[in-house]
Amino acid sequence: MRQATKTQSVKRLDPVWNRIREEAEDIARREPVLGGFIFSSVLNHSSFEEALIHRLAQRLGNADIGADLVVQALSDALEAEPEIGFAARADIIATYERDPACHRYIDPLLYFKGYQSIQTHRMAHRLWHLGRKDFAYYLQSRSSIIASFDIHPAARIGKGIMVDHGHDIVIGETCVIEDNVSMMQGVTLGGTGKESGDRHPKIRHGVLIGAGAKI
Repeated sequence: MRQATKTQSVKRLDPVWNRIREEAEDIARREPVLGGFIFSSVLNHSSFEEALIHRLAQRLGNADIGADLVVQALSDALEAEPEIGFAARADIIATYERDPACHRYIDPLLYFKGYQSIQTHRMAHRLWHLGRKDFAYYLQSRSSIIASFDIHPAARIGKGIMVDHGHDIVIGETCVIEDNVSMMQGVTLGGTGKESGDRHPKIRHGVLIGAGAKI
């Protein structure tokens, strides 16, 4: 009885993580060949944040910087700014609600490079402000190579962000993107030509930026 009560409390406290776990269990039942991937990505983790860090690290690690070192850096970022986890959940909900191709909460976490790139930026942004600018640049570089998604670590991005396709996107250093913004592929939020200072666009709450837009 006590265990059942505890499980219900967890579901109420973190419904996004609970739903992701339920969807992961369903995938493991229907596609046994993906069982190892699903367990290592979701079911072996005790929290959404832990699963998110693992998934990003598996994408971002390489021969130069192993996934274990990326895990440690991302953990440092989350420890310094726990709100990253809440923003990442809001981005999943936004993607599910606004992207017609997203049918489950688990899809962005496992498969959508736009979502993964935004979360990588959130970690890089915090590391940037912790003074770890080289590691932040490393994350930016890897995200650009893997997903063609290039965000300067200093750019400020709100929560509830949906990036559809997430390909060929450039976001400059002094850019600000507020909450609940949707963005399609091929978007550039570029500089004004000024050599220094505030030189990138400000995208306000609730804006939709169409495919190929150059601002």
